[in-house]
Amino acid sequence: MFIFFAAILVAVIACKQKKKVSLSGEDPVDVSDFISFFESRELPLQFDATMMAKKENDSFLISQKVFRQFVPDSAIGKSLPKNVAWKIYPLGKVEATKDEKYLFAKAIVPKTPRSVALILVFDGKNNFLSAMNAWSSDKDLTKTIQGNTLIDKKYTITHTAIRKNTDGSVSEGKDIYAFNPESKSFNLIMTDAIGDLATELINPIDTFGRRNKYAADYSTAKTNLVSIRDGRKPDRLNFFIHFEKNNGECNGELKGEAMLRSSSLAEYRQGGDPCVLQFRFSAGAVTVREVEGCGSHRDLRCSFDGVYTRKKVAKPKPPAKKATTKK
Repeated sequence: MFIFFAAILVAVIACKQKKKVSLSGEDPVDVSDFISFFESRELPLQFDATMMAKKENDSFLISQKVFRQFVPDSAIGKSLPKNVAWKIYPLGKVEATKDEKYLFAKAIVPKTPRSVALILVFDGKNNFLSAMNAWSSDKDLTKTIQGNTLIDKKYTITHTAIRKNTDGSVSEGKDIYAFNPESKSFNLIMTDAIGDLATELINPIDTFGRRNKYAADYSTAKTNLVSIRDGRKPDRLNFFIHFEKNNGECNGELKGEAMLRSSSLAEYRQGGDPCVLQFRFSAGAVTVREVEGCGSHRDLRCSFDGVYTRKKVAKPKPPAKKATTKK
């Protein structure tokens, strides 16, 4: 009798222990098994030549067939062409919000220096949203230019390129990206060309509508911008803020939607985010006030507070008149 009950107990325990699914074969697997195959990681996470050259355990191998079951070719075709025998490994995952999770994968071509690091985004229901080539050996094989990509705790992705100049000096350039849930894509939000001192700020909502009377760009300097565009409804405004204070030692950035509380006051307040910002519009300017802590969107020693002047929209130049010759 004891043996009988012991056998039942073992069977119950075995049922409760879920067998780890292998993703190295050709058979289809469930998307939940695919995502759970990626172990949780903490940010920041950096991709570079040293990390990509590290030997991986083949027990964690993901076959191309399984990988492409959940990541469409349209999203990774240029990064992982089908005619190449890639070996794919999970590098980890983080959950940004309940509706947004990031998976990190490494793909290599055996016996070659070719490798690619990918960032994959899935929603709360495990639907694929987007993919990004975070690091590629094709761009990092020369002795003159090397690089790395860092994803930080704000889920900002910074690709840094370092060039060794012939005179022995070093030049550095950066491209900074962020995932946009609305467009389901990674947007380039800032670029600092290698070797250049000037930084060009890229506005991710620049193409949005400007019918609202407050829709415009407001700034105090080239890299201090408050951009206002039309929202989903008449009482909403899309906004993008980027500032650099104290000679670049304190930076902040936030993109979201604010609600008009009065004819000249809009407020950003979103569930799950303790940050509360107010935008007070006046003739030719907007005053931004940080009502409640926005520390997750900026460095600790500064705030979003400031007054930004409205920029005039440059009028397109009329086409030059063609010269006519008298007969």
